[in-house]
Amino acid sequence: MKELKKDKEFYTVRGYQILNAESKLLTSSMEDYLEMIYRICIEEDYVRINQLAKKLNVRPPSATKIVQKLNRLGLVAYQRYGIVQLTKEGEEIGKFLLKRHIIIDEFLKNLGIEETRLKDTEMIEHDISLNTLESIYLLNKFLAMNPYILKKYYIFKEKFSEDMQIF
Repeated sequence: MKELKKDKEFYTVRGYQILNAESKLLTSSMEDYLEMIYRICIEEDYVRINQLAKKLNVRPPSATKIVQKLNRLGLVAYQRYGIVQLTKEGEEIGKFLLKRHIIIDEFLKNLGIEETRLKDTEMIEHDISLNTLESIYLLNKFLAMNPYILKKYYIFKEKFSEDMQIF
C-alpha cells in the first residue's frame, strides 16, 4: 500500500496528455507533419503539399492547414501553391522527432513486436517523456552491444508465450 503513495498525483491518460500539452509547442499531428517533412527533406531540399499529403494519407487541404500553422511558428517556409522547406529550427526539431521515432521503433522491434509496431510507435512517441526516451535509447544500445541477452529474451519469450494469453 505504501508503494502507491509514492506517486503524489495520479491522472487519467487524457489528464497526462492535457498536462503535457500545456508545455508543448506542437500538437501530435503537427509533430507527425514536421517529422515527415524532415524525412523527405533528408533526400530533397523541399516537399510539395501533394507529396506530403500522400505520405501521411491525408487530403491536401488538411496538409495545407497544418503546414500553414508550422509556417506561422517559424518551423517551415511555405508560400501558397509553392514548396515547403524547413527552417533551421524546424530542421532541428524534425531531426529530434525522427530520432525519437527510430528509438521507440527499435525498442518495440527488440521486444519482438512486428504486426502493430508502426501503429504502436506512433501512439507512444507523442506522449513519452524525455527521461523515458533516453532510458529506452540506452537499453537499445545495451542490447545492441550484448546481442546474446536479446537472444536469451527471445528464447524466454518463446518458452513462455502461452502465459502471455492475458486476454
